[in-house]
Amino acid sequence: MRIERLELRLLKLPLVHFFETSFGRIDDKHFIIVRVDGGGATGYGECVAERDPYYSAETNETAWHIIADFIAPRVLGVDFAHPRDVFPALKAIRGHNMAKAAVEMAAWDLHSRQRGEPLARVLGGARHRIASGVSIGIQPSLDDLAAKIERELAAGYRRIKIKIKPGWDLGPVETARARVGDVPLMVDANAAYTLADADHLARLDAFGLMMIEQPLDYDDVADHAALQRRLQTPICLDESIKTVAVAREAIAARACRIINIKPGRIGGFAESIRLHDLCASHGIPVWHGGMLESGIGRAANIHLSTLPNFSLPGDVAASKRYFDPDVIEPPIEVAADGTIEVPGGPGLGVSIREDRLDHATLKVSTLKAQR
Repeated sequence: MRIERLELRLLKLPLVHFFETSFGRIDDKHFIIVRVDGGGATGYGECVAERDPYYSAETNETAWHIIADFIAPRVLGVDFAHPRDVFPALKAIRGHNMAKAAVEMAAWDLHSRQRGEPLARVLGGARHRIASGVSIGIQPSLDDLAAKIERELAAGYRRIKIKIKPGWDLGPVETARARVGDVPLMVDANAAYTLADADHLARLDAFGLMMIEQPLDYDDVADHAALQRRLQTPICLDESIKTVAVAREAIAARACRIINIKPGRIGGFAESIRLHDLCASHGIPVWHGGMLESGIGRAANIHLSTLPNFSLPGDVAASKRYFDPDVIEPPIEVAADGTIEVPGGPGLGVSIREDRLDHATLKVSTLKAQR
């Protein structure tokens, strides 16, 4: 596999509804799409960095810079035996996993399309449908939260997640628990608490949550281990798991009982497979997180979620919850039973609407192999 051309696009898409977490509220999504061409085929990857350095130190600006000035020279015109070789080829670049992942995942799509196989099969997936959960942001009121939950349950979602933060936790969880019935319920704090809040967080044990996601700081494994010892509710780590090595340390420290896998956070598909396998070997279930991706990134998430240890419903919801229209066809849809069909065509298995990409593009840059 040889990448002969690499294109970067910065896009802006309005969200159907605002999305609020402990980081703040957004009304639209700015993100980078990477296109790679080679051997008569095209592959796409979506960078999950955001405008601001709140979830991660990476932003759209840093990702653009790293891809254009450091990653592209290391992948353009290079013969790779397999896309799993792309991430190791970028070892000299420290960090910047979101930038690396966008290119690496595009390379997997390119490779799969060249082979004429669905990405899931190339990744080693074993499912034709995946279970879908939904993430509900912080709402203006408890009544708004209750109404939102009712709509998502009616749409068939198999797991409800609500965002929490100090001052918006016990009341919203009580409201959510009263609405969801037997549907699994979890909360996501996005690192909004400290270990000093342990007694308060322990009050969430009464609600039978399937997990509390990333309650403490994004780079803190030790405090999560201390907190997990004080909670009945399983802790799931998200932002903390920046590498497979950190995951190994977190598992050894018993800092979590569940891990959220986001390929953008750890450098792409190959590292996600390594993380998946590590967790499986320790009996740690995993699920696929979401970053408000467009249909391009959402399709990639679906394919990765077909691996066997993705045993919990992920944040891979329908396109129409976020973007209307999306930049792909057909859009990602959730069936009445709360599952999503894995696209069966080559690569991502979806068609990219170039006209919609053009309409949403704020800037574009094309880089070509020099040899």
